[in-house]
Amino acid sequence: MSLLDGPLSARRAGPEQEFGHDALIVCDNLVRIYQTGSIEVQALQGLDLLVHEGEMVAIIGASGSGKSTLLSLLAGTDAPTAGRARVASWDLMSMSRRERVHYRRHAVGLVRQQTARNLVPYLSAAQMVDLPMTLAGVPRRERRSRTGELLESVGVAHCARRRPAQMSGGEQMRVAICVALANRPRVLLADEPTGELDTETSGEVFGALRTANSQLGVTVVMVTHDPDVSGQVERTVAIRAGRTSSEVLRRSTTGADGEHRVVAEEYAIMDRAGRVQVPKDYREALALTRRVRLALETDQVAIRPDTGA
Repeated sequence: MSLLDGPLSARRAGPEQEFGHDALIVCDNLVRIYQTGSIEVQALQGLDLLVHEGEMVAIIGASGSGKSTLLSLLAGTDAPTAGRARVASWDLMSMSRRERVHYRRHAVGLVRQQTARNLVPYLSAAQMVDLPMTLAGVPRRERRSRTGELLESVGVAHCARRRPAQMSGGEQMRVAICVALANRPRVLLADEPTGELDTETSGEVFGALRTANSQLGVTVVMVTHDPDVSGQVERTVAIRAGRTSSEVLRRSTTGADGEHRVVAEEYAIMDRAGRVQVPKDYREALALTRRVRLALETDQVAIRPDTGA
């Protein structure tokens, strides 16, 4: 088996430049350990990830892989144990409590899967979008204009005077996206935004995220189990055992017949320590176990099973 040399999507800096110097989001050898009594759980085990300004990225992985932990760290609701994490100019490892509040209020917006955690039951949609701007000291006229623009942009202007109980699940989620965008964050984080919705409604919510990315210029990072959602973004990052393991990059091409097609290519990810996670079906096909043979060839690195005694 060979891992072909290809253009990995993560842009690796040269030795004279800091890793991720040109990225908006940088996770460098990121570790998060939870202590439960005498038991340590390593949710993230040296994860590397770069996200550049304007990207829309889907994060996928099995339950317990560390994807939701990653989102919590980027949202500022949790703190890393070790490594380096940066969003724009914010160092997530060293923020004070006051800085963390400012970061969560202005730099990032977070949409949770459970709509009850996103919305206030006794406020209307317009009041909920207005609230974070009020807390940030935005003038009333600007708040009113921003609220109307956001609700209109994602197709829920008709919900302006409605409370959550008077909205459908999809409307609630789209209003939650507006709330997260109220203070003009550079990054929008979404944790399973379509997880509780049917296919049609999921499409509407994904469309709202697409609008935030393409029209409002917000970088979007979402965790999802929905293949219909992850398959529509240009970049999907898979996390396994607390590390990024692979990426799928998608690009549009035009065939000789003039039809537009989407081409998807999957890459294994090599972290800064040189580690690559070989997919399970590859390992099983060639009976790769604890020890393997590596061979440097002209344009590739060959990985072969250890057949020695």
